[in-house]
Amino acid sequence: MTVGRGRREEELPGRGSGIHVGGNNNAPIQNVAGQNISHVHQHAPVQGAVDIEAVRGLLTSFRAEIDRNEGALDHAAALRAMTNTVDASLSAPDPQARAGALRGVVQALPALVAGTVVEQGGEALVHAIAGWLS
Repeated sequence: MTVGRGRREEELPGRGSGIHVGGNNNAPIQNVAGQNISHVHQHAPVQGAVDIEAVRGLLTSFRAEIDRNEGALDHAAALRAMTNTVDASLSAPDPQARAGALRGVVQALPALVAGTVVEQGGEALVHAIAGWLS
């Protein structure tokens, strides 16, 4: 009778040499030297957690960012027009018209701010509007 190792254990699918932090953790991952090794950001749903005053505050901050960085922005006029749309929509009496205009801004604004100095403020405004609409 031959004695030896039995059948090889197959590796479970999904197991690898990568680091798994579980859940929706999107914080920057660093190696032991403290260098960032990925572009991952923390994300949490904000459904129902945003009120209209928070959106107005972010809108005011975003407008100030646009004004401060106007020279570095290719689409400053379009960004201002979007902020005017948001402002008018927040004051609109018809909830359906308001939601339609704001959804348009939520879809279009990220592309206009991507890679610009106002990206962070624009993304914050988009997330706040989306949270307020939900």
